[in-house]
Amino acid sequence: MHDTFVLAVDIGGTKLETAVVDGDGRIISGTRTRRPTGRSRDRAEIVAALSESVTASMAAASVPLAAAGIGSAGPVDLVAGTISPHNLPLLRGLAVREIVEEAAGVPAVMRLDGTCIALAESWFGATRGSEVSMSMVVSTGVGGGIIAGGRALAGASGNAGHIGQMHVHLGEPTDSAEGSTLEAVASGPATVRWARGHGWDGTTGEELARDVVRGDPVAERATRRSAQMVGQAIASVTTLLDLEAVAVGGGFSRVRSDYIDIVRDAARAGAVFPYARRVKVTASGLGDEGPLLGAAALALRVDEGMPEPVTS
Repeated sequence: MHDTFVLAVDIGGTKLETAVVDGDGRIISGTRTRRPTGRSRDRAEIVAALSESVTASMAAASVPLAAAGIGSAGPVDLVAGTISPHNLPLLRGLAVREIVEEAAGVPAVMRLDGTCIALAESWFGATRGSEVSMSMVVSTGVGGGIIAGGRALAGASGNAGHIGQMHVHLGEPTDSAEGSTLEAVASGPATVRWARGHGWDGTTGEELARDVVRGDPVAERATRRSAQMVGQAIASVTTLLDLEAVAVGGGFSRVRSDYIDIVRDAARAGAVFPYARRVKVTASGLGDEGPLLGAAALALRVDEGMPEPVTS
């Protein structure tokens, strides 16, 4: 399939990226393009940025495209081809599939970004060879995707894998029901807020990482808490789905060198049954390229078992 080329699109809470990828899963040099998203950017700005990024990637590749694959933060509506990202409320109902198809001039297929990441890791990443696995990202938000029976699990509406909206046990009060979700306690911004509330004076995840190395006790507790909550959630999903493997990626998963070790220990400690303690928890095998490669896998139909959603 190396002579086949597809456009890959990844839309997240802080950035959107596009690239042209060949049939062997290689990003074509010079085609990876990034634009900022974020709550402060309005709908028109992000639509323009998406179209510009698609055009730039295609111009840099100068090869014919067979199709486009789109991975986006959700929820997604696969029937309408729209997205309503939880962390980008101004994009509610945005017709992303139509925008990409118009800009690229090829048909596009769309899935939740977590589904794309899971597909990429299963294709040639850390969960390759596993029949039942989960891949997840801990970053500005927390998201995930599931492979079941060797195929990507979309769910009834296309939104299977929203592990970030699972509730975890904090052992402390929260202001709302949403305050006890994994994303609300373990994401980068949430961990920064918790650390600041406990006397730390930094403002970013990068500063947390620096202060963990320096031995700051609050930074150490905050980042450990994040990893432990991720492990707790993995224990629950593993018990439910009998997962073989879990890959954890995203920028915040690198906030400390032993983050994955802490996640793994917490996942095992939180499992009630022996089968759930056998799950293999590893770092992502694809790094920051996972979302784009997963979007490309959609367009390449790497997983022919992805059903279209029910339209009624």
